[in-house]
Amino acid sequence: MASFLFFNAVPSLPSSRTTAAFRTRPTSHFQNRFGVRCSYAEVTGRDDSNPATIDVVADVKTERIVVLGGNGFVGSAICKAAVSKGIEVISLSRSGRPTYPSSWVEQVNWVAGDVFYVNWDEVLVGATAVISTLGGFGSEEQMKRINGEANVVAVNAAKDYGVPKFVLISVHDYNLPSFLLSSGYFTGKRKAESEVLSKYPNSGVVLRPGFIYGKRRVDGFEIPLDLVGEPLDRILRATENFTKPLSSLPASDLLLAPPVSVDDVALAAINAISDDDFFGIFTIEQIKEAAEKVRV
Repeated sequence: MASFLFFNAVPSLPSSRTTAAFRTRPTSHFQNRFGVRCSYAEVTGRDDSNPATIDVVADVKTERIVVLGGNGFVGSAICKAAVSKGIEVISLSRSGRPTYPSSWVEQVNWVAGDVFYVNWDEVLVGATAVISTLGGFGSEEQMKRINGEANVVAVNAAKDYGVPKFVLISVHDYNLPSFLLSSGYFTGKRKAESEVLSKYPNSGVVLRPGFIYGKRRVDGFEIPLDLVGEPLDRILRATENFTKPLSSLPASDLLLAPPVSVDDVALAAINAISDDDFFGIFTIEQIKEAAEKVRV
């Protein structure tokens, strides 16, 4: 015979050939202690058996993530995927809460703020991971600031607050001419990558997708990028044997690099924060593989 009594919980960058790495010994960072008291009696055939009691205590890892740019195209997909996995989510973005209604939106803590001026006490305390989707286009200075400096600030803040994991959504290592790769967009992205891998050598994750497709909301309108991305992905996969020899041509992967679903990017990010053995740089194919491991 068994009865159970529960008691409260107690509270410059590596080259594109650098690939994702896996740690041999996982480390658990943020845990709650959960206890169960179990009493049982031996089956002896006597009525005077005295029940014995044992206490079982286990450490259960919980997740509390911060998504930078959480109401954007990629950021909102990450928030939605995290909520579906039962993960506590805080989003930090300049515009705060999105305007469209959705059940998962109600389960995210939306914080309006700028990474350069935010009070990190309101965001990072107790976080187990930060996922940054910060990036964009503009003038040279603007691209360096939002793609590079903003992420560098976020990485250092996360490190200072003891956040054990940082995931950066970056960009594919395109084989473009050097004068294009020297633009503020790419130099900013690589600066951010370098900071992640420097400050988080054994737990930092850099995802390098190419063209990301899905349903993107812009000023209240939905742009179905999947109508382009999905067929293109199928065509490139079907013709891979014929197009592979062309991959060495300058700028060829602007057309030949497979597009990635925004849902795959989101699931790969969730996989990255959930698996302590995941760290390093993830290519397009590795992003898709990582997504498959957590897809339901």
